[in-house]
Amino acid sequence: MIYLNDKDIKKLNIDWNRNIQVIDQATRCIESNDMAQPIKPYLRYGNSKNRIIAMPAFVGGDINMSGIKWIASFPNNIQKGIPRAHSVIILNEAETGMPIGIVNSGSISAIRTASVSGLMIKKFMEERKLKKIKLGIVGFGPIGQCHLDMCTELLGDAIENVMLYDLNEVNTELINNQIKEKITIVKDWDQAYADADIFITCTVSKDRYIDKKPKAGSLHLNVSLRDYKTDIFPWFSKSIIVDDWEEVCRENTDIEMFHKTNGLQKKDVTLIQDVLTKDYLSTLTEDQPVMFNPMGMAVFDIAMATHYFQLAKEENEGVLLDQ
Repeated sequence: MIYLNDKDIKKLNIDWNRNIQVIDQATRCIESNDMAQPIKPYLRYGNSKNRIIAMPAFVGGDINMSGIKWIASFPNNIQKGIPRAHSVIILNEAETGMPIGIVNSGSISAIRTASVSGLMIKKFMEERKLKKIKLGIVGFGPIGQCHLDMCTELLGDAIENVMLYDLNEVNTELINNQIKEKITIVKDWDQAYADADIFITCTVSKDRYIDKKPKAGSLHLNVSLRDYKTDIFPWFSKSIIVDDWEEVCRENTDIEMFHKTNGLQKKDVTLIQDVLTKDYLSTLTEDQPVMFNPMGMAVFDIAMATHYFQLAKEENEGVLLDQ
């Protein structure tokens, strides 16, 4: 059994295009039902804002791995100078159930999250073929930083500028030099939102705040899931994409609020695998804004952890544990 921690993962090359391919593979396993993924339970106690989530899954195809992610989210940790989220992934051989890897790294969750967004951006760009992209990102913690790095590699010179906003001061030392000259730190979320071709929420917001009309034809990656007020529903009602309806229509997400307030039903949304395999985006008019709401699927976590586990073996990273 190999043990990997955050330092081990950060020694490995983050190839965003390869990571997106991993998510592509896992999505095709979802499409062919070559996977298993029960609804994830939430453990809560004490402060209701805190939660620990169990995320088991099997992914078939060339990935062929089982496992579970155990991820804790304690928002007040930030005030204590420690990360909000902590996660451990255990990998088990699909054929025997034998545990072969322990990945104790929040980086895998952030990489997975940005890679799922990257797959959506890739499909969006294949359809819309934008040559100059205005990117807006709200929230510049680890998830926001990963998204900026991913977009920098994936979109390259097509990025015209990046509007970046965070309630806290943005640490510019965390911005890659490759994109730094195109960054504008703005003073409010709507400055990042108003003219964005691609807009990404990476916050831990307590209250919903986005209530303005989106730019025509824009892509919205609602990563943090609790930022959009129900007022915006009419603008997105024809183009709402989710990773899994049963997962995302709960836990006070924007999708659950659209369901309760605006009458959104499962039949009204499109699944991520339909974007990949059924060319869904080509059915929309060019001025239709698109909203993707990813609750986070264990299938993607196990796939990404497997990828980095294999990279670590190739690079002799990590600690070999006795079984």
